[in-house]
Amino acid sequence: MSEVLTKAINAKNASVRLSSLSTAVKDSALEAMAEALEDRMELILAENRKDIDAAIAAGRPKAFVDRLTLNEKRVQAMATGLRQIRALPDPIGEVISGWVRPNGLEIVQRRVPMGVVGIIYESRPNVTADGIGLCIKTSNCVVLRGGSEALNSNRAIAGIMAEAAYGAGVPEGAIQLISNTDRGSVIELMQLSGIIDVLIPRGGAGLIKTVVENSKVPVIETGEGNCHVYVDGECDPDMAVNIVVNAKTQRPGVCNAAEKLLIDKKAASQLLPVIAEQLRNRGVELRGCPEAEKLIDGLIPASEEDWGTEYLDMVMAIKVVDGVEEAISHIQKYGTRHSEAIVTSNYNKGQKFIQEVDAAAVYVNASTRFTDGFEYGFGAEIGISTQKLHARGPMGLKELTTIKYVILGNGQIRE
Repeated sequence: MSEVLTKAINAKNASVRLSSLSTAVKDSALEAMAEALEDRMELILAENRKDIDAAIAAGRPKAFVDRLTLNEKRVQAMATGLRQIRALPDPIGEVISGWVRPNGLEIVQRRVPMGVVGIIYESRPNVTADGIGLCIKTSNCVVLRGGSEALNSNRAIAGIMAEAAYGAGVPEGAIQLISNTDRGSVIELMQLSGIIDVLIPRGGAGLIKTVVENSKVPVIETGEGNCHVYVDGECDPDMAVNIVVNAKTQRPGVCNAAEKLLIDKKAASQLLPVIAEQLRNRGVELRGCPEAEKLIDGLIPASEEDWGTEYLDMVMAIKVVDGVEEAISHIQKYGTRHSEAIVTSNYNKGQKFIQEVDAAAVYVNASTRFTDGFEYGFGAEIGISTQKLHARGPMGLKELTTIKYVILGNGQIRE
């Protein structure tokens, strides 16, 4: 058997035992995994250095290298995420609702694990830790297939965490990492209906499109983030500058970073030069529409392709619009239903934006960078879902569960 099939079957076999594991054992395993990451940080960083060196030698963009890079702070953040998951209530076994029928049948809707969760992802080794932690807490086995660019990092993290989890009582086989990074391993994983219960792709538009269009396993789609900030003509100028700069530059290589600035023509002449200066001071390349070009010297003309592009880099495109209606229309045409923001002091415009913008997360007077499991209080997250069925937005513990109906009777038969 291939590595993919062997490891998927091992996970499937372990899922029965993991499904009945107590909360106490799972929480003990999460703490053990967190401590193991801290204790063996030197090994993790050494393996990560190999991946970084290879990426630099291959001429990868700075934003790509940033997504790949681990340091003491980021490894500690992974451990902190595991402890936050540990502190959250265990959703497994939760009674969602219950009722009694006239014939005396007691019907209970209970939360249960998915079973085996497959995660296909690119270039971000922290996804390895987040995925394992969330799956163990929700009694799901996990099959991880990361990208070749992070293989050394992923092996180190998964190996350390699996050893700690098994030592704490998690059934062996529950944590699986696919080392084969050939494209064929992804294709094989997508065909394992009946073994893998759900697939979650995390990465660029190409990866997500491939999985959604070709998988025989049900998919939770985590979409790309072509996110916008709209600065209204009625706004606090300082707030607008701070939000735009933060949304773009705080960490540009992630999906909730703002890629486009839309600004009301009533505010553009006053605010746009200030915003542009702040962005350029931080190294952002600016592209824009003809109206924006009149207000910013040296602006690169934006193409039609720019409006639909997720840069994941220090690049931002700017469009001057005629009020909130045009801003919403632009977002409807080019947005990816991820995270969208409006900066306004007008309550009615804020409410209109909330109601009419179709996105998983809509912000009024705040940065799009908050679309994140940590910031929403979920602990680590498995991804940001931009679809509308089953899960939407940051996916935490409950989004990795499904339901089971339990029916209690005392001899009833159907007439």
